[in-house]
Amino acid sequence: MTDKRFERKKRIKALIYDKHYKPMKQKEIGYLMQVDPDDREEFVSILKELVEEGSIEVTKRGKYKPISKEILEGTFTCTQNGFGFVTVEGMKEDFYIHEKNMNGAFHDDKVLMEVLNDLPKTGRRKEGKIVKILERGITTIVGTLQKNQNFGFVIPDNQRFDSDIFISKEECKNLTNGFKVLVEITDYGDERHSPEGKIIEVLGHKNDPRVDILSIVKAYGIPTEFDEDVQRQVKQIPDEVHAADYKDRMDIRGCPTVTIDGEDAKDLDDAITLTKKGDHYLLGVHIADVSEYVTEYSPLDKEALKRGTSVYLVDRVIPMLPYQLSNGICSLNAGCDRLALSCIMEIDSKGKVIDHQIAETLINVDERMTYTSVAAILDGDEQERKRYKDFVDMFELMKELSDILRERRHERGSIDFDFPESKIILNENGRPIDIFPQVRNAATKIIEDFMLCANETVAEDFYWREIPFLYRTHDIPDGEKIDRLQAFLQNFGIYLKINREELHPMEVQKLLTKIEGTPEEPLISRLTLRSMKQAKYTVQCSLHFGLSTRYYCHFTSPIRRYPDLQIHRIIKENLHGDFTGKRYAHYEGILPKVAEQTSKTERRADEVEREVEKLKKAEYMKNRIGEIHKGVISGVTGWGIYVELPDTVEGMVHVSTLPGDYYYYNEATYSMIGERTGKEFKLGQHVTIKVKGVDMLLKNIDFELVEDEENGQNQWDKTNCK
Repeated sequence: MTDKRFERKKRIKALIYDKHYKPMKQKEIGYLMQVDPDDREEFVSILKELVEEGSIEVTKRGKYKPISKEILEGTFTCTQNGFGFVTVEGMKEDFYIHEKNMNGAFHDDKVLMEVLNDLPKTGRRKEGKIVKILERGITTIVGTLQKNQNFGFVIPDNQRFDSDIFISKEECKNLTNGFKVLVEITDYGDERHSPEGKIIEVLGHKNDPRVDILSIVKAYGIPTEFDEDVQRQVKQIPDEVHAADYKDRMDIRGCPTVTIDGEDAKDLDDAITLTKKGDHYLLGVHIADVSEYVTEYSPLDKEALKRGTSVYLVDRVIPMLPYQLSNGICSLNAGCDRLALSCIMEIDSKGKVIDHQIAETLINVDERMTYTSVAAILDGDEQERKRYKDFVDMFELMKELSDILRERRHERGSIDFDFPESKIILNENGRPIDIFPQVRNAATKIIEDFMLCANETVAEDFYWREIPFLYRTHDIPDGEKIDRLQAFLQNFGIYLKINREELHPMEVQKLLTKIEGTPEEPLISRLTLRSMKQAKYTVQCSLHFGLSTRYYCHFTSPIRRYPDLQIHRIIKENLHGDFTGKRYAHYEGILPKVAEQTSKTERRADEVEREVEKLKKAEYMKNRIGEIHKGVISGVTGWGIYVELPDTVEGMVHVSTLPGDYYYYNEATYSMIGERTGKEFKLGQHVTIKVKGVDMLLKNIDFELVEDEENGQNQWDKTNCK
């Protein structure tokens, strides 16, 4: 919009909203504003635009007047049931959108919404009506092709996009039914016409190995290839580090150094050195110096920011950086000279960091260790202790320091939710053959403790330097959620000293300690976790509630996370004395955008990882229909109860299939209660289920409760339980 048109639009709107203005027709407004004949077409266009965007409205008699209803801008979320919600920034509650009030909006569109005057009864959600679509949220979509003689349709995988997409005969002439395709939407259609699109990528047939996971990746818009500009830059990066070129770095290649990672890890971005002098520990956390190769605004840097993070899926890793860097020159591979950015900390016997140094270093890892091996050494495995005899003392010292650091965090109120992650094993065709919980061992806790310590030390250092930086923050939980949690806990006779305005993590930690080992532990732990907010990246160093610390950042994984790479640049400029007023202004300008982008890509990666996990769990259970398993109720909603099995698979028992009574949901106690019998199903309760069915499209697993025929009670002791 030109400045001239913008000013005219502003003046017209100001006139209509003037307190002395009376509704007028188009000609009357034009006469009053003395619109030149040459400008009449633009004047009419501006009036139309103001109406469409919801700034003004026009009566049945054609008179223009100020808007009489509240118009808000927000993001539309469509549900699988046909209705939707609009989320307005700054407002706690979403607005319900009935199917008849969607006005052609699709999931994730930015919209203008009219707040309806006839609000629902007290206690129900406010309602709205979409009046204009400002920006489409979904421009490409993955789906399955269904073809007939003259045209085709793509049925979207995304159930929130509630319309098939028309594909012309020419677009799909070389394909057959069942192919997974990526479609660009060219026309969003209307009440009488379906959306139209063109195929921009054929992913493979839906039954081909690994096409299912690729379809999810493409649906979320995660790049899987690096373009030519990136590849050209990669070719210019050396394959080896020549120590002679880095004489100005601290050379610590003589220090015993190890990496500790999972068996399958190839992007090794942290190494450890540890010694002890008297009562003090000297801990070195050495992080791959990725910023030496990925320079600001280079093709590699732009691509890394776009991706934001590496995505770790069941059968593949989609890296933030090309494998030549992530598995090569940047990876701290054993026996290779490597560049690192090190945080070397002196820690006293109480776990307090009393001194530290951040330096550019030259390192050479002696041993590439796995969590399994280190845990075995600490458990006294003679074979492993003999194999790594030169490092056994170091590993025992690591365990000693790790325990001290963990205890210090516990004393200040750090919260530790120890829910196991799922490990899914696939065969050569990408089909799941085993699923089991992956529990943290002593070695994983050691690395976690050391990384937390380094991240916190770096964040505090740069907070007090008062220069722009990127922090990892975790806000205090929402007051209403805490109120609901408190009300629920009172059912168990638990009363906490919780002030919703000044909640301290210590109180949450005390709660978890209090319930440890009790039958209610899984139930209360889950509900407490659900009361927490999501961590994010910010330029303000406010708080990390979960860790109970004022200072925290992500410093230790620059190969797989962009925020770490970003702060490495700031740290190095500061070490070199290059942090001038100009650079201060530069970072002050770009960091808010980096924080927003990386928080967004982190959420996207989390969603993709969850979707792939759900897919493979559903596929795994598809071959187990009819089996009987033991489980624990992990969730209760108005439409049913969720049951989690020991292998971490979760399915739902629909409320309509609950036997012997009509059940209703009691939100206050998170339980399902029989209206006649008073029988109750609640979180944490042990039940026995039968696998009823699997919906691969929705990735849903359906269970039904198994009862004892004699007394109608749900039993554990079925002979054919897993």
